[in-house]
Amino acid sequence: MANPIAKVFAALPPGVRLILGGTVVLGASSYIYLALAGYSLDATDVAGVSVLWTVVMSVGYGLFTPVELELNRIVSARDVEGHGPLPAVRRVALFTAGVLTLVLALVAAFARPLADRLFSGDLGLVLGLGGAMVGLAVSSVVRGVLAGLGLFRPYGTQLAVDGGLRIGLAALLPLAGLHSALAFSLILVVAPLAASLIGLRQVLADRRGGPAPAWGGVSRGVGLLIGSTLLSQLMVNAAVVSVKLLSPDDVVLVGALLSAVVLARVPLFAYAAIQASLVSTLSGSAAAGDHGEFRRTLLRTTAVVGLMCTAAGVPTVVLGPWLIQLLFNAGPALGCLDFLWLVLGTLCFMLATVFGQALLSLGRHQQQLLSWLAGTAVLVLVTLGPGDVGTRAELGYLAGAAVSAAGMLWSLFRSLPAGRPSAVAAPAPAEGPSSAAAVPGS
Repeated sequence: MANPIAKVFAALPPGVRLILGGTVVLGASSYIYLALAGYSLDATDVAGVSVLWTVVMSVGYGLFTPVELELNRIVSARDVEGHGPLPAVRRVALFTAGVLTLVLALVAAFARPLADRLFSGDLGLVLGLGGAMVGLAVSSVVRGVLAGLGLFRPYGTQLAVDGGLRIGLAALLPLAGLHSALAFSLILVVAPLAASLIGLRQVLADRRGGPAPAWGGVSRGVGLLIGSTLLSQLMVNAAVVSVKLLSPDDVVLVGALLSAVVLARVPLFAYAAIQASLVSTLSGSAAAGDHGEFRRTLLRTTAVVGLMCTAAGVPTVVLGPWLIQLLFNAGPALGCLDFLWLVLGTLCFMLATVFGQALLSLGRHQQQLLSWLAGTAVLVLVTLGPGDVGTRAELGYLAGAAVSAAGMLWSLFRSLPAGRPSAVAAPAPAEGPSSAAAVPGS
């Protein structure tokens, strides 16, 4: 009998196996980094470093992951056409530098308010915040090119080195007698920049030429993706924030719901290993006009995501009320039905993410953004409706994610109609840089 795990990997886009190890190391590094900070710093510094990490992983992720995804898509399409990545890299890197400059200018202008409100007056952590944004920007550009060229081994190695450096440096600081919040913050600068050197050689080695993508296409594509990413981050984190805002005194419910969301979102960590390979494969199929491979990859990935959510979700629903008390010392505020809504919400959110990557690969950035907007509106309406505040927050997450997924699926059906083989090869130019949009002025 064939190994079932091997069957799952065979159904996924190529490269997932090579990325998986690096994704695990990078994901684990976040928890270990914060844990080591907790043992090395006093309570005030720990709080500052924790807030810094949260801002970098939310705002920074929302701003610069779209750079990786869009560059992945453009480079994949150019590779199919026989064009090299460097003309596209220069354009996207310059655009990214512009975004980064604006972010750093805002951080510098509001350094004192940021320090006072977020970091207990520590300006050093504001410096760390700006540096961490630089690290994210550089690593996103390098990873986007590696994924677009199908170089998943160095991509996975870059992830692993980034995570490994975060763990190693965080462990070395207290041994060297550096019990400093600034020193811990600089790890978020050094690790991604050093890891990016691994992939930089492969990026610069590809000397194939080709026309540069149009400036308008680059700015529109990345801009729309930034909107989509920020809305998706809002949706996936909305339940706990909503309860905190609507029922601030119910600290038991807030703590229990935070623990429950962590358990329900476990499959999202596994999906992080799929995303880069999925965009690369779908974008290549779109550029080649291969409808069959595009649909097969999308269907297989959707099936695997459903399987992952089912395998993780069933025990979470059954054991969740007990597990959050055992693992997180949470109060007995939630039952199995609460976990069911959260698990179904995560399933719909992951499906929306998969369908969103497919729309991205077709150049349908605007439809993706509109679907996230519609889902966010539904989330707000349900959350502000009548009933128990916790249940409203959970159902708001589920309803919002379901509407987003349904909107994207409908857009995919419209983009891939039977009998129109040109729909993938020539996506609507208004939606951003397609494979044909590598020509200036297109």
